Amino acid sequence: MANQGASWVSGAAAAAVFFTASVHASPDLSGGIWFNYQYQQNNPQHENSWGVIDSEALVLYVDGDVEDTPWTYSAEARFGPGSFTDPDNNSTGDQFGLHKAWLAYQIEDGAKITLGKSQVPFAWKTANFWPGDIFLAGYGDQMDVGVKASQTLDSGLHYDAALYLADDWSTSTDTMDDNRHWGSQSTYRKVQTFVGNLSYTFSDVHTLGISAQKGGLQEMISGEGDISGDHQAAALYYVASAGPLSAKASVISTERNLPDEYADLTIENTRYAGELGYSSGNWFFYADLTYATPNTEGNNSDTIRAFAPGFSYDYGPGWFYLEYLTQDGYIDRDGQALEGNFDALYATLDFYF
Repeated sequence: MANQGASWVSGAAAAAVFFTASVHASPDLSGGIWFNYQYQQNNPQHENSWGVIDSEALVLYVDGDVEDTPWTYSAEARFGPGSFTDPDNNSTGDQFGLHKAWLAYQIEDGAKITLGKSQVPFAWKTANFWPGDIFLAGYGDQMDVGVKASQTLDSGLHYDAALYLADDWSTSTDTMDDNRHWGSQSTYRKVQTFVGNLSYTFSDVHTLGISAQKGGLQEMISGEGDISGDHQAAALYYVASAGPLSAKASVISTERNLPDEYADLTIENTRYAGELGYSSGNWFFYADLTYATPNTEGNNSDTIRAFAPGFSYDYGPGWFYLEYLTQDGYIDRDGQALEGNFDALYATLDFYF
């Protein structure tokens, strides 16, 4: 059942944004549609039907600024199975939700302060969340709820400092694109997370950075909501872009002490990620490769690998994607790196208006 209080608050917040926009400035209103074809190898249903077309969604965007003020805002709402949300663990209890919704204030010659659900400043994201962040799982396309300060200095130094009260609205454990990696509403959720990110760009080509986050895990079993677990992660990363070529690399160390009410277990693993990209006109070719080495006591899995090559084509009102995913493992809700085979072909079409 959906949390009615959370729904009322979300509705009131959305109404406030629209009302403010109508009084002070006309916001940029836009929308989009996407859907996806997938063919999973070793899936008898897909073999018999030649695959399936699914993950359809309607996406609405609101972006704007309050004229002659330092205020800006942005929101994205998704509706449908392709919202990449988990109805069993989100705030709506259905296949829709707010992927992001934030209000920001730009301090003159200073930091930009962002309040709401926004991108967690932690290393980098993959080229496309479809077929997914693979083994960046839980640390890729993170959208959490809290406050963030960001600034890029003339020297090329950039910093972010943030405090996120939780990883989604209300008591949800669902962050949409990067979901099913932070417990559940019946086990635990991520809360009170401090995040720091520092990067330096030189020669207008290379960026070196370091990110860290540390927070609590709130148990959802006893009804008391004790913060009886904790999590921490650190990433060292590199991003480069020269002409049509781009490259990304990162090493991420993670640790999660699960709440006592759920399990007496400390989960640790080290993840390695890399991406290569090449642009040519309206075409972008890329390949994402990730590894995860389990360091958890009792986890006898070998290092797991996931590889996702693909390309996108900008045809005007949207993009066409073709991607292949092959992996010999996965990351579960507790952040555990486990073995398991999966191979699939994806073709995605979207358009915007």
